[in-house]
Amino acid sequence: MTTAHWPEHLAVGAVRFARPTARYDAVLAFYRDDLGLPVLADWRDHSGYDGVVFGLPGTPVQLELTQHGAPPHIPEPHPENQLVLYLRGPGARDAAVARMTGRGHTPVAAANPYWPAHGAVLFEDPDGWLVVLAPWVFGEDPVPTAAP
Repeated sequence: MTTAHWPEHLAVGAVRFARPTARYDAVLAFYRDDLGLPVLADWRDHSGYDGVVFGLPGTPVQLELTQHGAPPHIPEPHPENQLVLYLRGPGARDAAVARMTGRGHTPVAAANPYWPAHGAVLFEDPDGWLVVLAPWVFGEDPVPTAAP
């Protein structure tokens, strides 16, 4: 059953997704400089943790990346570990792809054929996790017709 209504008993004001990294400086540069996500907060050696919080977009939805330990340990990447950014049309996707390729990143193949069939382009971050640039806004726009 699908519902678009938020439960009244769950008064959430913001959501943060967090994951570890073993390449803090490289992922910081990837998400901040290359992809262009805004940094809401960052810290070094706070109780042994380095971290950064990005806005997705703005402040109500956030991505936090932390590094801890010597050496830091992260789970192995999997092709379904994805950050999906639903962009406002093919022009927005093309602009984001041009920025990423202009900064030396090469699109990667998707394990799930759904993404390329609907015009999405994927990039791999320094930890091997995927960023999907989809050319429609989920829940607002119709999904682009799949290529034959």
